[in-house]
Amino acid sequence: MLALFLPVKEAVVVLIVPNIVMDAVQAMRHRGGLLATARRFALMMACGAVGTVAGTHLLAILSARTAMLVLGLTVVTFVALNATRWTPRVPAGKERLLDAPIGLIAGVVGGLTNVPGTPLVIYFYALGLAKQDFVRSVAVTFLLYKVFQLGAVTWYGLLTWRLFGLSLVLTLVALVGFRAGLAIQDRLDQRTFNAVVLGFLGLLGAWLIARALT
Repeated sequence: MLALFLPVKEAVVVLIVPNIVMDAVQAMRHRGGLLATARRFALMMACGAVGTVAGTHLLAILSARTAMLVLGLTVVTFVALNATRWTPRVPAGKERLLDAPIGLIAGVVGGLTNVPGTPLVIYFYALGLAKQDFVRSVAVTFLLYKVFQLGAVTWYGLLTWRLFGLSLVLTLVALVGFRAGLAIQDRLDQRTFNAVVLGFLGLLGAWLIARALT
């Protein structure tokens, strides 16, 4: 949504701090087993950190139009995969072979678009993680990636003081929304909610792609 009102590079940068704060809160809410999760996905997180720095470098050197196109395609891909309810499964014993490439891909995508979730969520679903393990794995992985991304955007000169101030304001807004979301999530019809969110994201992704191509 911010990419509709800000240059896409600025939109990516200002959301990093809010993401870090919310992912930290989410991780602490499911802190039981944090060390086990970190050990299990250590290789994936390490490769994701490298990919995040590489993706942020691409964000710094690519044109705003190209970055917007990649962001739009990423969002549309996420919607398409969710709409089809595609649920792959990772065969037993193959996890170690996939950790490194999945982490690298997610890191590059996240560094460039601030949306590492598509490959990571698919992968965690494919592993068949229990609900608590799934939420914890997503939160811990995202948190690590975002910390590295914050360092990378600072290094590449993308994070200005103006954007940092805007990021802090958005963090406060995000925490209010986050708290409200936790309070009402169990009262919503999940199927209807998912349909509305996916429909909105589909339109948003298509609009971003159209803007990038015109």
